[in-house]
This record gives sequence, structure tokens and C-alpha cells, in this order.
Amino acid sequence: MLQDNRPVRAPSGLQRWRARLGELGPGVGLCAAVTALSIALQEGEERAFGHPYVEALVIAILTGMALRTLWEPSPRWRPGIAFSAKQLLEVAVMLLGASISLGAIIASGPLLLSAIIAAVFVTIGASYGISRLLGLPPRISILIACGNAICGNSAIAAVAPVIGADSDDVASSISFTAILGVVMVLGLPLLIPFLGLSATQYGVLAGLTVYAVPQVLAATVPAGLVSTQIGTLVKLVRVLMLGPVVVTLSLMAARFRDAGPAETGRRRFDLFKLVPWFILGFLGLAGLRSLGLVPDAAIWPITRTAGLLTVVSMAALGLGVDVRVIGRVGGRVTAAVTLSLALLLLISLGLIHGLRLG
Repeated sequence: MLQDNRPVRAPSGLQRWRARLGELGPGVGLCAAVTALSIALQEGEERAFGHPYVEALVIAILTGMALRTLWEPSPRWRPGIAFSAKQLLEVAVMLLGASISLGAIIASGPLLLSAIIAAVFVTIGASYGISRLLGLPPRISILIACGNAICGNSAIAAVAPVIGADSDDVASSISFTAILGVVMVLGLPLLIPFLGLSATQYGVLAGLTVYAVPQVLAATVPAGLVSTQIGTLVKLVRVLMLGPVVVTLSLMAARFRDAGPAETGRRRFDLFKLVPWFILGFLGLAGLRSLGLVPDAAIWPITRTAGLLTVVSMAALGLGVDVRVIGRVGGRVTAAVTLSLALLLLISLGLIHGLRLG
């Protein structure tokens, strides 16, 4: 028998790409299907009620969790699900930088801007402290704190890859934050006569406390146009605080990734190890946007893409969630989110009256 001694050719770049796509395809396709269903349900809410009470992002993670409870994905599905949960989420966070503009921050005025910054950072610190006192782990405490202080589910999704939070942490935080977000939309207008708030004061309060921009609109429209305009402005500036917070957390997280004090003297500064690549991309796009180098026509497609990728990632996170883990921390998470939200309300009211806003 003749022996074939010809060298084995290494796969070409195209063959490797095809193999990688074949590996990721099933899982990514499953997450995309959950995303399509979630968006369709949100659009159904919008047609029925005029605005969504439960966003597609929340529907995706809950649908993924329900599917995971009924069926455990086999190894064929797992690579694509893991890719969607991590890499696609990182791309989404990077793209959000294109919506950040320094001009919008400066235009809000120094007093109101100071109030928003104070509310965000005081709430993050106090909410983190409450969660830790209730016995929650550091990562889920950070997620709850950022979700309450900035923009709910979107903040949780953006912060999660920076601090290395797992799917159970993200699912727990988003699930309970989403429920309270709906409660806020329905209950906040009741405070207008109870607290004697003016239209401007109520707009500031809604912008500082309600989680998502659509929810701010839902909470302020009943109070009139002035409240809606002020609430939307405050909320947008509050959302812009996500950038500095994420960068700060990435720098803090880098300290925990370091090997230890014995190697501190031997380490050289490496920006790409200190700050994740997608945070650098976020800052780069934010800088280009502030300089006017990202055209207005490109903002909607970029932010829309970021939103879609975030929903796909949430579907993937839901598919990786063990509901039993959430059950073990559910009571403490509920208490942490509720107490943090109550604290945010008190801080916001204190700033409104203390700084005489409105």
C-alpha cells in the first residue's frame, strides 16, 4: 500500500470564516428569532396603548428565560448564544457613543446639569450600599445601582460586560427593574397634586427618576407639554451620564483584573488592557459626534442598530439564565431595587427644592 506523504493544507481564511459562521449560526439565529418576536410584541403594545409599557429588551430576556426553562440548548446552539451575549453586546455599547454630544450637555445649563450629575452619582453610591447591606454580591449591586441611577435596562446592559456580570445577574436586575419602571410610569403622576409640583418641577422629577425615554414621555404627557419637554431634556442628559460611568467602572474593573501587588512594579501601561476595546470605540464615536464628524442622518441607523443588537444580546442572556438562581436572590433584589428607587425619588425631590429648580 502506498503511503500518502503529501503535507496537509491548512484551512484558508475563507474556510475558517465559513466554519466559524457555521458554528455561530444556529445560536445567533435563535437569538434573532426571539428578538423578532419581542419587537413584534412591543409594536403591538404601541398600537394598543400608544407607547410600550414593557420594552422589547425586557420581553427578549423574559422570553429567553422561559425558553431556557422548557429546553436546555445543546452544544450546537451554545457558541452562537455565547457570542450574542458577549461580543454583540460589546458592539452595541460601542455604537451608543455616536449618540453622545457634548453640546447637549452644555445646553442644559450649569444648575440643572449639576443637579443631574449629583443625582446620578449619589444614587449609584447609595444604591450600591443598600444592595451590599442586603447581602447581594458586588456585581449585581453595581448593576442595580447603575440601572436605578441612569436609564434602567439600557444601563444594566451597557455596564454588564464592563464588570464581567453573568447572565443570572443581568436577568435578575433587569426583571425587577422593568417591573418597577412600569409602576413608576403609572404612579408618578399621582405625586403632582400630593406634593404640589409645578409643571417644570414635575418634568425634572420625571426626568431624574423614570428609567427609559419612552417611559418619561408616558409619565409626563398627562401633565402637559412643559413637563414633557423638561422631562425629556433631563432624561436625555441623564442618559449621557452612562458614558462617564461606564468608563469609570472599566478603569476600576481593570484594577481587579490585575495580577496583584507583586507585579505592579513590572507592569507597563497598556491602554487596551486597562480599558476594553468597546469603551475606546464608544469614546471615539462620542468625540466624532461632538466634533460634528458624525452626520445627523447617520445617528438614527447607528442607534437603531445598537438597540437591535442589545435586544439580541438580552435574548441570549435569557437563554443562559438558570431561573433557580434568580429565585434564590429574588427577595433581596426586589428589596434593593425598591429601596434604591425610593431613595432616588427623595434625592430628586431634595435637589428640586434645594436648588429651586422650576
